[in-house]
Amino acid sequence: MSRYTGPRVRVLRALGVNLPGLTSKTLDKRPMPPGQHGGRRRRTISNYGKRLKEKQKLRAHYGVTERQLREMAARAARSRGNAMATLVQLLERRLDSVVFRAGFARTIPAARQLVTHGHILVNGKRLSYPSARVNVGDVITVKTGRGENAVRKQQELGAVLTPPTWLEVDGGGLTAKVVGLPDIDSVPFPVELPLVVEFYS
Repeated sequence: MSRYTGPRVRVLRALGVNLPGLTSKTLDKRPMPPGQHGGRRRRTISNYGKRLKEKQKLRAHYGVTERQLREMAARAARSRGNAMATLVQLLERRLDSVVFRAGFARTIPAARQLVTHGHILVNGKRLSYPSARVNVGDVITVKTGRGENAVRKQQELGAVLTPPTWLEVDGGGLTAKVVGLPDIDSVPFPVELPLVVEFYS
């Protein structure tokens, strides 16, 4: 299934949560579900529906396909450690997510565009795969020229999130260094990770 390209606020309203990776807009003006009768509907959500909703939050925020998320969940389940922590690490260490969390782009789709256009360097080498995962010690920089101009324009609009503790960011120099690994609390929106793990189990 391809990535979602429709109205992004509609997704926020359907899931009932702000997803900073999907859009810089919020639910403040229209918190009710989408649709003509969104504000009047009172539906009971089944256990399956609850798990599906939590899974959809991760999919929408990180901009991954169902197949990608299923593979990451399976890999997390096979890991020796905490499956939820491993799943968060696999999602947060994606290059497009790191570029977003470093403040070089206001959304993950914008960060993905920077990566695919060749504006992002990892350890001095161009890496154009948004799904590539960074490791501790990697240094992410923005290529001078068009990439630097694009990032400066994003920064002028203001940061959506503050950089996480596992990233050491120099906003002025447009560099970020991975100094640690993300933990369960690194997800920048409320989500029940146990339900996601149960959905794929």
